[in-house]
Amino acid sequence: MSGSLEELGLARGDKVRFRRRNGGHWHNGVLSRREPDGSLGLHDERGAFRALPVELVEVRAVTTRGATSWEPVTERAARTEQLRLL
Repeated sequence: MSGSLEELGLARGDKVRFRRRNGGHWHNGVLSRREPDGSLGLHDERGAFRALPVELVEVRAVTTRGATSWEPVTERAARTEQLRLL
């Protein structure tokens, strides 16, 4: 399931955080690309490149009141898919 970042409602350079496994610590990163297998390619805070499943990544979002929060990529992708149906 490959595709582009835009199909998920994302853009290159978006700030993200990820866990290497469920229950692990959050690590910051910057989104780079979508991999052919559908995972997300990003650079972590040390500059290392990582390819992670969409389910382990959250993207930074700004709420309607201007606060910063984190949104799972799966939720953003679902919302983006619904908007394309309209």
